Amino acid sequence: MPDSAPPPSTAHAEVWARLAARAADPAARNVREKLRRDANRFPRFSASGAGLVLDLSRTALDEALLADLLALAKAADLIGALKRQMRGEIVNPTERRAALHTAARAPDGAGIRAETSDGWQDASALVERERARLRAFVIGVHDSTITTASGVPFASVLNLGIGGSDLGPALATEALATIRPRLAARFVGNVDGHGLAATLAGLDPARTLVLVASKSFTTRETMVNARVVRAWLSGALGEEKAALHLAALTANRAAAEAFGIAPERIFAFGEWVGGRYSLWSSIGAAVALARGWDAFAGLLAGAQAMDTHAISAPARRNLPLLLALAHTWHASICGYRASACLPYDSRLARLPAWLQQLEMESNGKRVDLAGRPVSFPTAPVVFGEPGTNAQHSFLQLMHQGTDIIPADIVLIARPDHDLAENHQILLANALAQGAALALGQSEAEARAEAEAKGEDPELAPHRTFPGDRPSIFIYLPRLDPFHLGALLALYEHKVALQAALWRINAFDQWGVELGKRLAQPLERALATGDPAGLDPASAGAVRLLAGLA
Repeated sequence: MPDSAPPPSTAHAEVWARLAARAADPAARNVREKLRRDANRFPRFSASGAGLVLDLSRTALDEALLADLLALAKAADLIGALKRQMRGEIVNPTERRAALHTAARAPDGAGIRAETSDGWQDASALVERERARLRAFVIGVHDSTITTASGVPFASVLNLGIGGSDLGPALATEALATIRPRLAARFVGNVDGHGLAATLAGLDPARTLVLVASKSFTTRETMVNARVVRAWLSGALGEEKAALHLAALTANRAAAEAFGIAPERIFAFGEWVGGRYSLWSSIGAAVALARGWDAFAGLLAGAQAMDTHAISAPARRNLPLLLALAHTWHASICGYRASACLPYDSRLARLPAWLQQLEMESNGKRVDLAGRPVSFPTAPVVFGEPGTNAQHSFLQLMHQGTDIIPADIVLIARPDHDLAENHQILLANALAQGAALALGQSEAEARAEAEAKGEDPELAPHRTFPGDRPSIFIYLPRLDPFHLGALLALYEHKVALQAALWRINAFDQWGVELGKRLAQPLERALATGDPAGLDPASAGAVRLLAGLA
């Protein structure tokens, strides 16, 4: 069990302590018996909103535990915290910023303002102006009123970004792959030249539109790749024509202009949109160009529907709140230090990677808002893989390993193909994993099964599954833009609610900044071969690499 010290707030310390005491009783963490004894468990512990269904019936929830968790949410004023965030108040104190990505997907006329160090800014005005400009650009590319330098339609779009400027657009574009493509989309995030070279080898510079996606327009990996790609375009088209193949998605207009991108090709967003939350802003341009403006608008509409649900639904039926409380029970109270994301749809293959950044970059913090060390576990390690692939790899550990690892399993009811048997098998496998994790198989049951089959009963210990391993199911009717937007917003709000409960800052990422800073002297050392001033291990690595090169 983890340290049971509560978050530093007297308002909910008592409830936190009660939950910690409850978790110390193994019966309170039981899943199997609760699932077997309650025929109404599914309707009692599932809820719907924004077109999604959240099913918590395969967790240890019962009425008493849920009551305590909801009391914790009320004592910590979690929905109030979410409302303050969505009102545009500064919720990122270390950077003195709002976290107003919800404004980027709000409908026109929302009238949302963002608090800044210099006062309040009209966030909606910026969003609406840039969204209208981006829409006109996307439609112009699609109807060929905006063309390549040679006057022919663009065939491909190449998005250069990293982190949220890559993961979100890449996830959404791939997830919506069954929508008729308008442009072929490619994404490069890593600075590794192998990936960039392979991508460029498959593209025609004369037909490729390049998006440089960077909030700051100074991110090292993105700008190095952008310079390579600009040279690639210039080498094929000439410098003047290459500029007609470039656009920028950024909060730093001046830097984009200095790079050589025409002002009419710069699509901006506010400083109050964090990188890992930026899909909804102009950073989503690749989605719109690849899948159509209507698809991007549907993505925004689904996310906005979840925004409305998150701040208006009753606590007992509030999907982000329930998901946040269940995950907090697992991570902070029960001490389960990993969490699996298992989408049973290959189009969601990038969902685990997107969720890794969202959860671990947001809530991977060791101090609270006041700078004091936290005394309890916060964000778990997130990993995942689409089913059924995962069943033939790490799910072995989840079923029979020594650690309990809760899983989120995402199911799509209606596929976008005609292979009915394939889809039925896929759904059956997903449901079977939930049942197997929860119910398990006792040694006595394994022994009886072996004897019935005429097999060696001494193998029973190897065929024993402890069960009592929780899983949460999220059901989508289909994987379309609206429901994908709602799913991603569900997780965004879940992460923000957990941060509010833990009293940590979900919206900074100083660990990322440290790595960037330390890379600078190492770049110089690798370029010059002089490791002076480096720590001994880094100096030794620089010398070794110089010798191996």
